[in-house]
Amino acid sequence: MPHRLYQHLETIWNYQRLGHTPEQCDCIFVLGSNDVRVAEQAAALYHQGLAPYVMISGGKGRFTEDAFEKSEAETFAEILIDEGVPASALLLEKKATNSGENITLSYALMKEKGLSFQRLLLVQKPFMERRAFATFMKQWPEPVQSVLVTSQAVSLIDYPNEDLPFDMVVDAMIADFERIQTYPAQGFQIEQDVPQEVLDAYALVKEWRPSSEWK
Repeated sequence: MPHRLYQHLETIWNYQRLGHTPEQCDCIFVLGSNDVRVAEQAAALYHQGLAPYVMISGGKGRFTEDAFEKSEAETFAEILIDEGVPASALLLEKKATNSGENITLSYALMKEKGLSFQRLLLVQKPFMERRAFATFMKQWPEPVQSVLVTSQAVSLIDYPNEDLPFDMVVDAMIADFERIQTYPAQGFQIEQDVPQEVLDAYALVKEWRPSSEWK
């Protein structure tokens, strides 16, 4: 891959990450995905004493239906428990199939349990931080005191692994960036500013990439 193209991809990757510093909160809110490192990150945050609860949302999506034997929430919960998080601290929402449902169904679960989380720390994949935040701000039914988003601290070049190869990561990242631009008009997310340099990087990536071949 030409170095210049990678720089454009990195520009989009960096835009998708919000750079929030995790703070004390009422709940660590884990949005399910096909990356089990999200669960590992949530466990590390719990062990820092940042929250008494970890709420995990996720049914079976198109990337996990065949990859996971159980729902994303149950799969992540097993990892958290293996990492020493007590089962009593976990709240599992096992039906959501998209980011909007992650938010609305988890809110319903919170209410069902008689809880009220005013400070939340969202945990997602690095390139999904911005979309997770934008979706939460649109879909959570009531105002909260604070919402932060965090993820594994890793660069684009170091993020892919055997389960998530580079081309899959790039395809997913580009698709998420496109949702940042189109979903607000559909009522799924709040509007967000996209700097011109990021729009330019996206245009150049789309121009360069005639297919799914990134190598």
